[in-house]
Amino acid sequence: MSTTKGNQSNRPSRFDVMKSNDHDLSSLFEPYVWSWFKDTFKRPSPPQAASWPMIAKGKNTLIFSPTGSGKTLAAFLWCVNELFRMGSRHELRDAVYVLYISPLKALNNDIQKNLLEPLKGIKEYARRTGIDVPDVRSEVRTGDTPAVKRAEMAKRPPHILITTPESIFIILSTLKFREAFRTVRYVIVDEIHAISDNKRGVHLSLSLERLQHLIGDNFVRIGLSATQKPLDEIAEFLGGMEDINKPRDCEIVNIGARKNLNVEVISPVDNLVEANFDAIWGSAYEKMISMIKGHDTTLIFTNSRYKTERTALRLNELSVDIPVTVGAHHGSMSKDVRLDMENMLKSGKLDALVATSSLELGIDVGSIDLVCQIQSPKSVSKGMQRIGRAGHLLDATSEGRLLVTDRDDLVESAVLVKAIMDSEIDNTRIPTNCLDVLAQHVVGAVAADTWKADDLFDLFRHSRCYRDLKREHFDKTLDMLSGNYAFDMEQPPYPKIMWDKVNGMSWM
Repeated sequence: MSTTKGNQSNRPSRFDVMKSNDHDLSSLFEPYVWSWFKDTFKRPSPPQAASWPMIAKGKNTLIFSPTGSGKTLAAFLWCVNELFRMGSRHELRDAVYVLYISPLKALNNDIQKNLLEPLKGIKEYARRTGIDVPDVRSEVRTGDTPAVKRAEMAKRPPHILITTPESIFIILSTLKFREAFRTVRYVIVDEIHAISDNKRGVHLSLSLERLQHLIGDNFVRIGLSATQKPLDEIAEFLGGMEDINKPRDCEIVNIGARKNLNVEVISPVDNLVEANFDAIWGSAYEKMISMIKGHDTTLIFTNSRYKTERTALRLNELSVDIPVTVGAHHGSMSKDVRLDMENMLKSGKLDALVATSSLELGIDVGSIDLVCQIQSPKSVSKGMQRIGRAGHLLDATSEGRLLVTDRDDLVESAVLVKAIMDSEIDNTRIPTNCLDVLAQHVVGAVAADTWKADDLFDLFRHSRCYRDLKREHFDKTLDMLSGNYAFDMEQPPYPKIMWDKVNGMSWM
């Protein structure tokens, strides 16, 4: 039973209009870089054409456009162009010039794989024109990176470092590897909506201010997302504050979130009120098997790891006449198992993959024909992000089905689908003045350097998340970290820092 249906596949796409304006951007790039791009992609996508001139001028840029519209290349190509230009002039050192930060380790690994071809291709095009350029190297550093590999990176840093907010925080507190950050010119924050509304984003905002202090100069900040609102506040989060009353300038490239959509809410039974639990779920599995068999590749999202494992198991058990091969994917799995599942789906060895939020971001798992969401995803942005994984190309139609299991779920999903069709994205709420995150960065900062308390306070207030931080709260945090705080326990925690209140100095 289809209860709510929306179909935009026959509507004119705003991309059709934008395609007619072929932007001449060749003068911005090295000739061999532009030749590689034109031969590979023919022409720029709307976010690429709009953002490259801004990034080339050194402006902070927030790019908002649908999934599959080329946002990642919009962020990377100019940065890569600059690295090859420096290499041709023998100015490229073993140091980090580009930082790519994403909330998912799996996305980082995917970006690394997808960077290898452009880097290799551009170098080959340079060779054909008689220009000698060195290798531009990229590496991934996350919690999965072995210690041996980290040590190698510290000795010979990559030109492009692909990492997570947590790893940036750790590196900034090290004495060795952080020296390679003094050359950073570009920082790309991918899927910025996934971190700006939580404490991971607060962590990152402070890390970016500490990075700028380490460099001693501004770097270009580039943010990417298909689901973010309000854009002005996200731009402030990305750029930080010039002073407590004025955000740094940040250009906004707003292509919009709308794609061609074909979305339905489906009930597995005719009457959700009278049907019992087993009948509802039995019919739900039958519906899913039917959908999987009707499409080449299907991505099924659940809201928990338990449901992911159980759904994959039941689908494999229940498909008897024409068996389907279904895998599971979530964050508790090892890196090797996750990569294996992604590659199997991409190569066509899996008919479907059941996942949690581990696959809702821009990981390349090949062409997805259908996205099925089991129960409401609980937010419009999450629903739009997940459904957008189907038809992951600029003008492709994203086909999605929300499978509901009770009355409340039905009503919520129906309202959510209407909001998706109307492009009514949830408002992002940026956390502010989180003292627990502040305490961690105080410890991280003084682990690497001796600081004046006044200077550290001023530095942290350049973060959008701490622009309203009161000095008394900052001082109480220093008191707590230095042991000058009355803890209600027999054995209070040992001091993490030393704080000389007379001279206003902090150190470890």
